[in-house]
Amino acid sequence: MTTTGDTGLAGAGAGAGAVERTLRVGTRGSALALEQTRRVVAALHAAAPTLTIETRLITTHGDVDKQTPLAVLGGQGVFAKEIEAALLAGEIDLAVHSAKDLTSELPPGLVIAAIPERDDPRDALVAPEPGLSLDDLPPGAHVGTSSRRRALQLQQARPDLVAVELRGNVDTRLRKVRQREGGLAAGILAASGLARMGWQDAIAELLPLDTFLPAPGQGALAVECRAGDAPLRALLASIDDPAISRAVAIERAFLRAVGGGCRSPIGAFAVIQDGRVLLRAMLGDEEGATALYASRLGALAEAEELADELAREMLRQLAERVAAGR
Repeated sequence: MTTTGDTGLAGAGAGAGAVERTLRVGTRGSALALEQTRRVVAALHAAAPTLTIETRLITTHGDVDKQTPLAVLGGQGVFAKEIEAALLAGEIDLAVHSAKDLTSELPPGLVIAAIPERDDPRDALVAPEPGLSLDDLPPGAHVGTSSRRRALQLQQARPDLVAVELRGNVDTRLRKVRQREGGLAAGILAASGLARMGWQDAIAELLPLDTFLPAPGQGALAVECRAGDAPLRALLASIDDPAISRAVAIERAFLRAVGGGCRSPIGAFAVIQDGRVLLRAMLGDEEGATALYASRLGALAEAEELADELAREMLRQLAERVAAGR
């Protein structure tokens, strides 16, 4: 997929810098990834109408292996590692990701230069019948998800239900649920992905944040580039939403503080208002048997410290609970 125009950056606006080359944007090849990339490309063309942009498809390890559970594959990063390698090698200039797919620590030399939008961060229940809620599912019903976080929160909300592995692109997972493949009674997906594909009618229920905290950055798009590419970073800054970027940065700070490379289920969602931030978090043990929920309210200027303090306290409490036999 390639979008073209005249080379240059006329019309980019003051402070956007000068990008006088064809920009190569890397993305996965799924329908959702392409739609997300289309949105970013459209925003860039709005900022710089004469910009030339080529879209290059990159296959990631998570795309190749669609059977192995994500936690076994390595969790976060399985949909980004190959794209980031292409960035570092100079094969592409920028990459579009779902922010939740990025590891807590980016590879040296790369930065998140823009987070242009965030759709509904909540998880959504999808089911063969419209209007079905989580409470409507019968005991023992199988609910599909590829996320250990969602599986743990499902267990906390309905211990009588059975979480089963559900891999594939959004359309594949939705089809499997609708066809009741493997005895599925329902599935849990990100509401944002369904909305971006125009499949809001597939949502049977939006799951409440009180019991289903999203992954850090869920619903947000992240545009990554090389740290030393100053002209491109200036252009990408023109499509960044500062409020969304700040909230996602706080969520990622919590992820980093708890050890984002681990396999523990992690949820975080930050709300910013009037110079203050409310950070809500969920942390589970690696076995997926125990979940802690906590929140912290504080000054926005001290948000990273707040995230670090909350992470340390939750890690301490989780260790005590596991040591005590839960």
